[in-house]
Amino acid sequence: MKLGMLTACLPGWDLERIAKWAAGAGYEALEVACWPSTGGRDFEASHLPVAEFGPEQADRTRELMARHGLGISALAYYENNLHPDPVRRAEIHAHLRASIGAAQELGVGLVGTFVGRDPGKSVRENQAEAETVFPALVEYAGERGVRLIIENCVMEGWHPDGYPGNLAYSPELWEWMFGLGLYLNWDPSHLTWIGIDPVETIAPYADRILHAQAKDVELDPRARQRYGFFGKTAKADPWETGWWRYRIPGLGQVDWAKVVDRLHEHGFDGTLSVEHEDPVWGGTPGKVTRGLEIAHRTLRPHVIETPEEA
Repeated sequence: MKLGMLTACLPGWDLERIAKWAAGAGYEALEVACWPSTGGRDFEASHLPVAEFGPEQADRTRELMARHGLGISALAYYENNLHPDPVRRAEIHAHLRASIGAAQELGVGLVGTFVGRDPGKSVRENQAEAETVFPALVEYAGERGVRLIIENCVMEGWHPDGYPGNLAYSPELWEWMFGLGLYLNWDPSHLTWIGIDPVETIAPYADRILHAQAKDVELDPRARQRYGFFGKTAKADPWETGWWRYRIPGLGQVDWAKVVDRLHEHGFDGTLSVEHEDPVWGGTPGKVTRGLEIAHRTLRPHVIETPEEA
């Protein structure tokens, strides 16, 4: 197992600066954000120009990683592949294919994305739509030696009423999406706030967890007494639930010793990638990097070499 980080938390830094900092901080791999440069949301960043990626860019990127002793664990483009606007959906699929192509050029076997959802349709209707959309994307990736990993983020802010906007949030839905040829980028923070014990989901699905994200979550049960499970109704920010927030590993409710131990137990030998979305340790590059240092101190004692690596 390797300890890595998702680069999206530092959108104003280029990949070279991130790689130098990450290596110095003790990280071993980067999950590289590759949204288009036109993106503007907090969780987006553009650290690889995948739309015009070719052998020259691949050589430069490999040299950069080698110079800092880092690997690339996955390319990250988390978007709504079931977007209700057909023009926007086509743009998303085109960029996902470009990300797959860049991964092929780099010899990176994983690209992360979302299933997504059309919020105007039921879960069943969206599943039927996904069954027409994903086979071609999975085939396109497979022909290039790449597998698509789906993060189990609820993406409640994509739904006008705060309901799930990414149909990959529960083990029931995982079993359905595995039938489409998709894999998991497993994140315990989302499972925790929806009432699922993340540790209990590792053993049954270990063969489908190809990558894992390290993000914590802080719960406020007293606030939940006021707002209920689905969170605030009167809110300016669609992502504000009022009773939970994401935190750096070690500052929330996730039991990281147990999580990492169970991943080790069931043979996970991929990358545990810190996804920094902590509002306390955010807002400036200096605070973000301090948050990443806290995450590293929390996780490093648990992420050890497997016997095969030793």
